[in-house]
Amino acid sequence: MSVDSAQSARPGEWVDTVGITPDAASTLFPMRIPTERYTSPAFVDREREAIWSKVWQVVGRVEDLEKPGDFAEYRIFDQSYVVILGRDGQIRGFVNVCRHRGNALFSGGGHARGRIVCQYHLWSYDLEGNLRGCSKPEIDKDSHGLLQVPVDTFAGFIFLNPDPGAAPLREFLGADVIRMLEPYHLDEMTTVMNVREPLECNWKVVMDAFEEGYHISGIHPQLLRVIVIDPAKTKYRFLDKHSIAVAPFEVSHVDGMGPDKQVEGIMELPETFPGVVRVLPRFTELVDSHRDPDGDLVFPAGVTGRTLLQQATRDTLSRDGLDVSDLTDEQMSDNHGWVLFPNFFMTIRAGEATVIMSTPHPDGDPNRCFWHITSFMWLPPEHRSAFAADLVDVTEPGSFKYFEALQQDYEQMPRQQRGLRNTQLDHMALVNEEVVIAHYHSVIDRYLAAAR
Repeated sequence: MSVDSAQSARPGEWVDTVGITPDAASTLFPMRIPTERYTSPAFVDREREAIWSKVWQVVGRVEDLEKPGDFAEYRIFDQSYVVILGRDGQIRGFVNVCRHRGNALFSGGGHARGRIVCQYHLWSYDLEGNLRGCSKPEIDKDSHGLLQVPVDTFAGFIFLNPDPGAAPLREFLGADVIRMLEPYHLDEMTTVMNVREPLECNWKVVMDAFEEGYHISGIHPQLLRVIVIDPAKTKYRFLDKHSIAVAPFEVSHVDGMGPDKQVEGIMELPETFPGVVRVLPRFTELVDSHRDPDGDLVFPAGVTGRTLLQQATRDTLSRDGLDVSDLTDEQMSDNHGWVLFPNFFMTIRAGEATVIMSTPHPDGDPNRCFWHITSFMWLPPEHRSAFAADLVDVTEPGSFKYFEALQQDYEQMPRQQRGLRNTQLDHMALVNEEVVIAHYHSVIDRYLAAAR
């Protein structure tokens, strides 16, 4: 497929057309991953310098900052930053420190009423970071504003980079990432789940866990009732630092099922994929249109439960006001698994997405991290406030119950970390279906090499 034809196609068709298989992809990257990068304090130090001080990272949602003066703190290791909405409607990022004696200005999230005031000596700044309140003539106000760091937005997310000389966000993401994600209208989606919790594992254990479906048989056996993971049908795209994996969303063993069994399987999907609920009324209408006079279900050539689910999804979302014209039929049903380096994993299909982010623990312990789970749905404007979720900070391990598949991952990851601490195990041996992990670690290696 030529570059010109790829650019003229719907973005989702590009993955299906030029994506590569697990076997082909696995020849491109090292498939042995050293275990010391999960357990070594020295490796944490290298990552901190080479990666976390240099890359764009998601620090919140645009919707979190509604009014001028709304702010949110972001911490990475012992570094603290703040993003704040100015009077001019622009979101800016600053180092969270007063220029006088280094006092921290912000904690958590909240609202600054017109001025940012340091409570130590009452120096004050406007919402654009300029020093305004300091009566000492020996202080040059023009050169003592808040220290600014790059901030930009994409798809409704706020990104921050600790490096003042960083290349622009859109250059970091790349034109292909932007082109392929824009048709989902993520910026219009509502946050319907928002949970952050410390975990007893390295932050990369979290990323690795969601970069492959090979573990479904062992960790999520209930999913095998309703979907099939077939390596022969999985496709990958590697976009420099980032990647996409696509596996068809199918009822298990659909090729050997009659229409009734296909429909029965799809009607079970909401137990695992709650977003399917909203399209079931239209799905049922479409199914019933294929019943003969005796009520028997007969699918003509080219029609399956999967294609009817896709049509029902497109019809339902379009009726509710979401423009899905630039999404393929496959994107109505299939999750695209996105990895945006360094710590952003997302599954997304028409109308809904789930994002998992992990960050190193602030104390630098390689065996601990934080994960942050957010789920998004596209909802008509009149329903958004009713379903919007506030952040839940979990402090007591095990007190928050995730939906079934996520709970299983939550319980598995600390087990892996305990195993990785065994000193005789010096590497992980990846199989072909885990090639996204291999690509991901090759990007880590590039950043580490560039820092030497």
